[in-house]
Amino acid sequence: MVTHPSSDTVTPKDWQAVLAPHGMGYRIKLLSQLLARKFQERLDPFGLTIFHWVVLCCLWEEDGLAISSIGEKLHQVGGTLTGVLDRMESRGLIRRERDLHDRRIWRIWLTQEGKDLQEILPPIALEVRESAMQGISRSDRERFSEILNQAIANLA
Repeated sequence: MVTHPSSDTVTPKDWQAVLAPHGMGYRIKLLSQLLARKFQERLDPFGLTIFHWVVLCCLWEEDGLAISSIGEKLHQVGGTLTGVLDRMESRGLIRRERDLHDRRIWRIWLTQEGKDLQEILPPIALEVRESAMQGISRSDRERFSEILNQAIANLA
């Protein structure tokens, strides 16, 4: 049964908090788009995309992941991830190998070029993040991150 708040408790003024451009979802999406745009501008000289970046991050944490594990970590569907991996392989950033114990599984390994980017790209990502977080205290940044994590967990 769907319940609706009584008309005395919710007013049109209350709706302002959920309507674009004031709504939290809209502002989070806007922040995401602005961060992505700034970071993509910094990735362009390397011929990389944000999708390449997130796959590289997974592999820097744990090289040799199964494709399915990368997809789970990134909440990506197979077709999208397959195309990204195809482009990364053709660029020489990764290589694919069958799992030694289960031939149905393909594992993704960084090439030396992919490994070398670990020294270059994280500082760039940090610069972009820092430009977005100027004037925000460390404790507020940490709390903001906690709140985002909780909201994601609530909806996942």
